[in-house]
Amino acid sequence: MQIFHGTENANIKGPTVLTLGVFDGLHLGHQEIMKKVAERATEIDAVPTAITFDPHPRAVLHPENAPPLLQTLDQRLANFEVLGIRQAIVIRFDKEFAAQDAEEFLSEIIHERLEAKEVYLGHGFAFGKNRAGNIDLLRSKSKKLGFHADEVGEVRLRGKRISSSRIRELLRDGKVNLARRMLGRPYGIEGAIVRGERRGHTIGFPTANLKPQNRVVPRYGVYATATLIDGEWRKGVTNIGVRPTFEKDTDPSVETFVFDFEGDLYGKVLRVRFLHRIRDERKFEGIDQLKEQIDRDVASAKRYFSFQGVKNMLKVV
Repeated sequence: MQIFHGTENANIKGPTVLTLGVFDGLHLGHQEIMKKVAERATEIDAVPTAITFDPHPRAVLHPENAPPLLQTLDQRLANFEVLGIRQAIVIRFDKEFAAQDAEEFLSEIIHERLEAKEVYLGHGFAFGKNRAGNIDLLRSKSKKLGFHADEVGEVRLRGKRISSSRIRELLRDGKVNLARRMLGRPYGIEGAIVRGERRGHTIGFPTANLKPQNRVVPRYGVYATATLIDGEWRKGVTNIGVRPTFEKDTDPSVETFVFDFEGDLYGKVLRVRFLHRIRDERKFEGIDQLKEQIDRDVASAKRYFSFQGVKNMLKVV
């Protein structure tokens, strides 16, 4: 997939079938849009293209209400490619861009620069000054400019609209199973492995201390997780929290114990996906009680991993 920062690059290819939006999390609703773009591009011999914005528009226009993003920009772009997008354009969102006339962007960028043949928007999405660039504007201008415009309907789960904000709420509550269903995959974070206090080594459970790049981390607690190491998803358990048994610890940490692994992970960037919540984080009376609980956590995780449905999920996680 080719990635362009801005629309001035001479190597941008057309004609295109395109969509535009933030697409934070690439949940099932976003995936439906990408699927439509990729399918239609194949059918009419065009380039499936996604325009996305960085930073999030609300971080510029209403920073006090800006949401923490589920994905880094690199993670978002990587998912574009998996979903069949062959060309991604990242537009830096600032107040100047926010003030741009929607019809001007539609004519000069979408029509002339990208040679759009078809444009698909997610439900309720709008761009440009005063959010005038909505599906109604695209439809009204499409015949004159020579492209087709349509809106891709919402995707719902249990009768509720799937959205990035809803997924953030679920993760804050530790409901990683329901978040997984909305994302179409387990929620994951990435980060470098840094040196910690090495307490895990002293009690027989050496952990990798991950410094997350992602701003959204599930609720404090213990989870069954899968960690990508050298191209293989390895089973394990992950604790998120402040390790209350050790009172001097105040900074949150993400510590992963990978089953049957003895290699050195320091300095590597790993991806951890959260599959199932085991319990809340809590304080123990001492090291022995903590070790006994970790034994139970590992046993719980192994029981979870023994289910056939989980085994199948790990093949594609």
